[in-house]
Amino acid sequence: MAAAAHVASYGSWRGWCLTWGAMKSEADAALPGDDLLARPDVVTTRVIGIEAPVNLVWPWLVQMGPGRAGAYTYDWIENLLGLNMHSADEIVPAFQHIAVGDAWRLGSRGPALRVACVEPERAVVVRSDDGNWVWAFVLRPGCGVTRLISRNRIAQPGAAWPARAVTRYLMEPGSLIMERKMLLGIRARAEQLAATSAPGSEP
Repeated sequence: MAAAAHVASYGSWRGWCLTWGAMKSEADAALPGDDLLARPDVVTTRVIGIEAPVNLVWPWLVQMGPGRAGAYTYDWIENLLGLNMHSADEIVPAFQHIAVGDAWRLGSRGPALRVACVEPERAVVVRSDDGNWVWAFVLRPGCGVTRLISRNRIAQPGAAWPARAVTRYLMEPGSLIMERKMLLGIRARAEQLAATSAPGSEP
């Protein structure tokens, strides 16, 4: 019954799920990486405001990844899937360099994600080697607040309805749970760094 109710009601809140935290202008905006997957089946644009300058948000993005600084989300869930995620609470100098072509694999059977675009303190885009997933992180500075935009573009070429139903009714809401935690985790870390970096703050 619960599953049936979820399927029946999901259409009424799917838009919120796919664009959590985003203003309409952000959800509609063209972003770096959009051109890498022109015909996605699913697009999510999730956004959070961070009270820290761009230069204090950027380091948390570039060090993300399995075997690196993790994804600042629910590590225990990701590691049940064998993703080797261990979220760092500090800037790790060894992981501060990122370049086009760098890649990591999400578990032993998961997709390989390869860096497709790096615009320092503005955007980093990764793409799966099969070309069916593009994930972009974009920073937009404002008056005391940096907007962090996370956009996923996903294609399912040739997928039958059962696979598409799993994506729509299970993976989309599940991705919001994980991605919301990630965005909140980045915000908490960047704002803490900003507080300790402010003039007159305790060392």
